[in-house]
Amino acid sequence: MSYTINGVEKDVNENGYLLEPDFSEEAVSVIAAAEGLTLTDQHWKIVNFLREKYKEDGHTPNLRNLIKGLQEEGDMPEADSALLFDLFPDGGAAKQGCKVGGLPQPLGKAGY
Repeated sequence: MSYTINGVEKDVNENGYLLEPDFSEEAVSVIAAAEGLTLTDQHWKIVNFLREKYKEDGHTPNLRNLIKGLQEEGDMPEADSALLFDLFPDGGAAKQGCKVGGLPQPLGKAGY
C-alpha cells in the first residue's frame, strides 16, 4: 500500500502510516479520504497540533498528553477522549490523527 501525494508515491508501513512525514495539506486530504473521514475545523486543530509536537519533539504525544495539550495550547478547550474518538474512530486522535496528519506511526506506550 502507498499514497500518491502531490504526484509522488509515498511508502507506508504495514499499518498504513507514512514512513517519512509529509507536512503538506495534500497529504492530509489524501489520507483522510482513504480513511473515510470528512475533515472539520476540529480535525484540523488536532492534526496541526500533532504536527507541531512532532516537529518539536520528534514524536507525538500519547492520548492523555494530547488532550491536555489541546486544552491548554491547541485552542480546543472542549477536547476530551470521547470527542477525539468521535473525530478519529479508528484508534482515536493519538493514532488515526497521526496517520491522517501524514506522520509516522506513534511510538506507543513504551516509547513516551
